[in-house]
Amino acid sequence: MFIHIVFWRLKESANGKSSQENALEMRRRFEALKGVIPDMPRLDLGIDVSRGEASADVALYTEFTSSAAHDVYQAHPAHLEIVAFVKTVVAERRVVDYER
Repeated sequence: MFIHIVFWRLKESANGKSSQENALEMRRRFEALKGVIPDMPRLDLGIDVSRGEASADVALYTEFTSSAAHDVYQAHPAHLEIVAFVKTVVAERRVVDYER
C-alpha cells in the first residue's frame, strides 16, 4: 500500500472567495475523483476545525495499491485539473508519501 498525505494552508481569499469557500471547493473536487482514479481505494479530505496556529486548513489522505498507481494518479487529467485550481488558492503545501 502506498500512502500519500498532503496538508495545505490556504490564502485568506483567492478567486473572489474566502479560504473556507475554497476549502469546500477543494473537497468537492477531490471527492469527485473517487471511482475515477484506478487503484486508489481510499481518499479522505478534511477541513480543519481547530483553527490553531500550527494547523493546516485542509488535509488529504489517499491510499494507492502501489507507488505505480500513485504515479498514474499524479499524471491523471482529472487530478491535474484539480492541481491547477489548488495552485490558485494555496499559500503553503506539505506532503508525506510512504509505503506500508
